[in-house]
Amino acid sequence: MEKDLVFFDGVCNLCASSVQWIIRHDKGNHFRFTSLQGVYAAQNIQDPVLRKTDSIILQHKGKYFVKSTAVLMIARKLRFPLNLLSVFLLIPSFLRNPVYDLIARKRYNWFGKKESCWLPDENLKAKFIP
Repeated sequence: MEKDLVFFDGVCNLCASSVQWIIRHDKGNHFRFTSLQGVYAAQNIQDPVLRKTDSIILQHKGKYFVKSTAVLMIARKLRFPLNLLSVFLLIPSFLRNPVYDLIARKRYNWFGKKESCWLPDENLKAKFIP
């Protein structure tokens, strides 16, 4: 089974905490993770719009999803009741993304920022691509 890949802002406290939360709830082992600041992202994200994003990016079956769509598609693969959040995919992204954008804009102020990317411990290393 091909794993979905979650690109995240490695210096963002909210983002690193969200990755840890996804790992705890990913009982089906659906996801791998990599930092947007990492080598893999630099070498594999060719789209200039995606390269500029500081949003979460989900690579699912060769396609890229960003912002609230990425979050809800991740939720879809988590266990019940978290997978029920995917019902919000029925709402158009232009209505969902302003909430996402507000949180993204304020995340460093509200949750802080690290000087360097968060690194997983030995138990989690297999879930990450450098």
